[in-house]
Amino acid sequence: MTNRYDALIIGGGHNGLVCAFYLAKAGMKVRVLERRDIVGGAAVTEEFHPGFRNSTASYTVSLLRPKVIADMALHDHGYRVIERTISNFFPFENTFLKLGGGPGRTEAEFARFSSNDAAAYPAYDAALEKMANVLRNIALQCPPNIGGGLRALFAAAQQGWPLSQMDLSTQRDLLDIFTKSARDFLDGWFENDHVKSAFAFDAVVGNYAGVSTPGSAYVLLHHVFGEVNGKPGAWGHAVGGMGAITQAMAKACAGAGVEITLEAPVAKVLVSNGKAQGVKLESGEELYAPIVAANVGPALLYRQLVDASDLDEDFNRRIKGYKTGSGTFRMNVALSELPDFTVLPGKTLAEHHTAGIIIAPGMDYMDQAFIDAQQYGWSKKPIVEIKIPSTVDDSLAPPGQHVASLFCQQFAPKLTGGKSWDDCREEVADLIIDTVNVHAPNFKNSIIARQIHSPLDLERKFGLIGGDIFHGTMGLDQLWAARPVLGHGDYRSPVKGLYMCGSGTHPGGGVTGAPGHNAAAQIMRDRSVVWKLLHHNQARTSSTGV
Repeated sequence: MTNRYDALIIGGGHNGLVCAFYLAKAGMKVRVLERRDIVGGAAVTEEFHPGFRNSTASYTVSLLRPKVIADMALHDHGYRVIERTISNFFPFENTFLKLGGGPGRTEAEFARFSSNDAAAYPAYDAALEKMANVLRNIALQCPPNIGGGLRALFAAAQQGWPLSQMDLSTQRDLLDIFTKSARDFLDGWFENDHVKSAFAFDAVVGNYAGVSTPGSAYVLLHHVFGEVNGKPGAWGHAVGGMGAITQAMAKACAGAGVEITLEAPVAKVLVSNGKAQGVKLESGEELYAPIVAANVGPALLYRQLVDASDLDEDFNRRIKGYKTGSGTFRMNVALSELPDFTVLPGKTLAEHHTAGIIIAPGMDYMDQAFIDAQQYGWSKKPIVEIKIPSTVDDSLAPPGQHVASLFCQQFAPKLTGGKSWDDCREEVADLIIDTVNVHAPNFKNSIIARQIHSPLDLERKFGLIGGDIFHGTMGLDQLWAARPVLGHGDYRSPVKGLYMCGSGTHPGGGVTGAPGHNAAAQIMRDRSVVWKLLHHNQARTSSTGV
């Protein structure tokens, strides 16, 4: 391998792979540098106990953009998604609620709790879909950059025009969802707490906030702008786990000529005269390229990999205040049998076992979880989503046994009072299991093995500062053109030639591929005319649209 390239990518997560693919297809010589011994970032499948494999961090798919799937021909490389039979199952005290499953089923479920809510649901669903289309339309567009001249003005007009053409009711809904709490937003649609809780859960996934926190409604919307197999808003399981997605991406990258190097942690971005020159690895090796694209989050990039002296004072101050911490605690467990829920008994495989199983019984319960975390460091009664992918994918566990992902909220990104997550992780893991056991009394005794990822574990293992699964909070002050910092929402950093291509840029977190796609497009726009002419014939063979 040479030490000179057209572009170097810091981090082999899914967005880094997407960015590398598009740049290579456009004729650039690209090398991806991944710190771990496996490619994929947080979208990986790993064996955590002999015979038991699971998606150890990111665990379900919906937001991956169809254009990225098509351009990288991921289906040709083994990508396959199984849609959930029903989307979610909510065990409450003495009852339960199921979402999804086909026309009329959700309304029928709601009618058991409120005929008014059942009647309101179709209008709510239609309104949410209109708003989700706004995100879909701008997800693969570079946000207009403040101070970006005529191009930025044109981009702002282009992206804003569809909003101006919406009916007044939809514009009002958009204003509500960007500014209101999930509680206030849902109170405007529904009356029953069970029904509202079923939707409010999406507002706290990866969001260190309560359902009454202003702005939390937006995160609800962010989780519904995806699709599975052409079905808007659906969620599914990637066969082979989330690592199957990034392995397919790695194959696409290899086919495009990308070099991928594992166990190659970057120590520093090399900068000279305000321009990126390449990177220095922790081994001491230096690699050179006029383009460096960072798939790591802004907090890690600018606080650890770029010298503060290479950034201006105001940017340093802003990035110091960049908010991270999704309040997430992540576990994987090997199970001898399926959970047997008190409100829906049975250990034989049923549709609710294939769904997202949500322990979040009530709006007040979810608010209290956040209050506890602020006061004590973690919720005394946490919010838990259980996903059992082995119910639809028998490649993950031995026959008759299962693996489950436990995605848990709310947990302080950093503990105070001299405590560390290293001191408390086992205690909190026990608490989470006990929480599930209240609803499924066989759960605790069915656990063969467990893997724990506290917020600190997520930071150490995956480079997620504060354990933030989104590379930064998803509030209005850190979205679109202000993600990560106003003036640098166009994937360009303050250092010329250094770009950002991870989830700390628009459109934000989740396995979307959009930041990688958009960053590659911005990089190619910034290339010199001479370079483009020299590589014109190569670029014409690309069908990527970048």
